[in-house]
Amino acid sequence: MPTPRPTALVDHGFVPTRAKLIEVAAFLDRVERHGAAGDFRCVALREAAALLVDGQPARARRILEQLSDPTTAPETVSSGKAALGAWQKP
Repeated sequence: MPTPRPTALVDHGFVPTRAKLIEVAAFLDRVERHGAAGDFRCVALREAAALLVDGQPARARRILEQLSDPTTAPETVSSGKAALGAWQKP
């Protein structure tokens, strides 16, 4: 079985990943134009995006942790809200 070329992974995944990155940039442009850039979810997304370029390993895990609720104690009363995709820090 031949050894795959080192660039095969890039060849396969670059274009769809490029599209996702452009989609994130367009989303941030829209929320900024409409004055919603301060929403906690947008702030969390920008903070998580900084992890993409920090040169450290385990980016996916660290981004997921950045966006997730780190608390372990259950809430005494349920807010009834669905998941929001980012943890709103108190």
